[in-house]
Amino acid sequence: MQFHFDDSTPLYQQIAAQLEEMIFTGGFDEGSQIPSTTQLSAELHINPATVLKGMNMLVDKGLVEKRRGRGMFVATGAQEKIMQARKESFYNDYVKRLVVEAHKLGINKEHLLELIERGENDGNITD
Repeated sequence: MQFHFDDSTPLYQQIAAQLEEMIFTGGFDEGSQIPSTTQLSAELHINPATVLKGMNMLVDKGLVEKRRGRGMFVATGAQEKIMQARKESFYNDYVKRLVVEAHKLGINKEHLLELIERGENDGNITD
């Protein structure tokens, strides 16, 4: 994990985002235990309360579950929840704006789809 101390994003949010990314990419499998607050705070040289606040964000999202006396574990379905949240964010952050801008430029649906296909070809995107 790497942190940007000069970033305006609080450390606990950076911790939550990085742990979420690790869950999403399979760094932590569903059902597996994640490092404890104590372990992470010692490794990262960050206050345990800061680490716990980041972990609790993931608990609140239903991505991590606390098991009394055993630690924190990746919740079943966590990867799918992250995928759905990211798809919704992608729609809100990119697609809506793309459609609005295309409309302003007089680009119809068919032309927009052609541009998307062109972008796929230029970006060497494969399925």
